[in-house]
Amino acid sequence: MSDLMTYVYGVTRADEALAERLTALEGVVDAPVHLISDGNGLALVASSVRAEDFREEALRRRLEDLDWLSAVARAHHGVVEAVAAYTTVLPLRLATVYLDDARAREVLDAGRELFTDRLARLAGHVEWGVKLYVDPSAAPEPPPAPADAELTPGRSYLRGRRQQQRHRDTAHQAAQRAAEGVEAAGRAFASERARHRVQQGTLAEAAGENVVNDAYLVPVEQGEAFCAEVRRAADGLAGVRVEITGPWAPYSFAMGPEETGGAAGAGP
Repeated sequence: MSDLMTYVYGVTRADEALAERLTALEGVVDAPVHLISDGNGLALVASSVRAEDFREEALRRRLEDLDWLSAVARAHHGVVEAVAAYTTVLPLRLATVYLDDARAREVLDAGRELFTDRLARLAGHVEWGVKLYVDPSAAPEPPPAPADAELTPGRSYLRGRRQQQRHRDTAHQAAQRAAEGVEAAGRAFASERARHRVQQGTLAEAAGENVVNDAYLVPVEQGEAFCAEVRRAADGLAGVRVEITGPWAPYSFAMGPEETGGAAGAGP
């Protein structure tokens, strides 16, 4: 059994100039980056990595090492973004590996029609991330209701609670209007939208409640106009904040390794 496996970052079009550029890159675990061409115009962006780190059982243990995982994720992203800055790339999932270059090339050959279609769809596009947050505490508090001497302490408390609930409801209604504005911007400028699960718990680092976490596939030349329209969607809405990230390589509009015949940590 070989001491090396083939780690794949993504699919792109074969290009001699790109192949030359990649020689200056370091990929995961500082491995050199190269192209695996199918001889018919497509290529995988890949590195040769130590099998002892990426075989299924070893990788399962490695994934529990957050420092190692973070370093691999940064390197993977760095390679994908470097390719995306030069040409269209179809990113693959973190830690997609195959037994060797020959097996990776077989997968590329088998998926030629799918890969060609996806690359054509993504050409000239980038991904923008849009998150909406609602934070009622950031909105002005309504004036307290006038004191009513006839109310018991319990009834007075419940009236205050209802007023707080109306305040929260108002902020969420404002967030819904902002979400509708973001969707309108997507219809006007984006080719596709991908909805992601809203971030909660330790993933929710920003203040407020994340109520929208979407990605949009936008033509490069429309990016500025799209972002301006998204920002306008939250203008004047108290307690609502919009966060835009990007432009990125189109991770949300690629495919998982189940579509390529590969698997994270275990190339067939």
